[in-house]
Amino acid sequence: MRAVWLREFGGPEVLVPGEAPDPVAGEGQVLIGVAHANLTFVETQFRATGLGPFTGTVPMIPGNGVGGTVTAVGPGADPALIGRRVISSTGGSGGYAELAAVPAAGLHLVPDGLALDAATALLADGRTARLLLETAAPAPGERVLVLAAAGGVGTLLVQLATAAGLHVVAAAGGPDKLALAAELGAAETLDYRHPDWTAGATPVDLVLDGVGGAVGRAATTLLRNGGRLLSYGLAGGSWTELPEAEIRARGLTVLGLRPTPDAVRRATAHVLAEAAAHRLRPVIGRRFPLARAADAHRAIEARATLGKTLLDVEPA
Repeated sequence: MRAVWLREFGGPEVLVPGEAPDPVAGEGQVLIGVAHANLTFVETQFRATGLGPFTGTVPMIPGNGVGGTVTAVGPGADPALIGRRVISSTGGSGGYAELAAVPAAGLHLVPDGLALDAATALLADGRTARLLLETAAPAPGERVLVLAAAGGVGTLLVQLATAAGLHVVAAAGGPDKLALAAELGAAETLDYRHPDWTAGATPVDLVLDGVGGAVGRAATTLLRNGGRLLSYGLAGGSWTELPEAEIRARGLTVLGLRPTPDAVRRATAHVLAEAAAHRLRPVIGRRFPLARAADAHRAIEARATLGKTLLDVEPA
């Protein structure tokens, strides 16, 4: 099969297309004919350093999320799955390929009426957005600042938070990204490329921080006393750090995202159902063929993408 290999850690150029043996569905597994691979920022970090939530030794085929059709089942898996459209995590490897073997228990069936590419775009980011709002539990009418509001998670957060009756303040970098956030329902927008982007802004009750670093720290200055911070990403290079003395003095609450496997599954099912009912729209901003995985990583790292970036696995 065609695949993309990671043979060493480094820049995007270390992602090299090539051939690989076809995987075989083992006990309790299915084989997916991959149509789309779901790219995330953390995959670029893993490619560069070998660090992050994934584990693996090179050489390997990277990729943590796929969408496609079940082509075969292994022992113990339900034969009725053959031919079904599904999305699935891979555990951190094997996604940048024409075929992927994954546990049948981790599959999510794609609802009727939802395109496979849209479902794939929701796999990681949709459940994250849903879980963030469940964890923070904002009340209707609260002011919520969404950082990286034009990214994969951010575009979904803006929609879900707006639908929940929240006043969404979207922060992103550049007019195109701010325009997208406003189109998706944000009531206010802030451009954090400007050094004084927080100056004069009205305080917020909650910050949903997928950036970290200096941007995340600046965002915390907009929290009202008694407000909450929930960080879930470090695209800015580090987690947002708040001194304990400041947390106590301002009565802030710092939340963490630690969902159970059942919660992750429910959140994924929820966003798939919402998208199938046309109440949630994943934004697929860029698409690349499988062989151009390196270019996809470059685009993500250059912040030259809106919403979700997919690899499309075209027929050979």
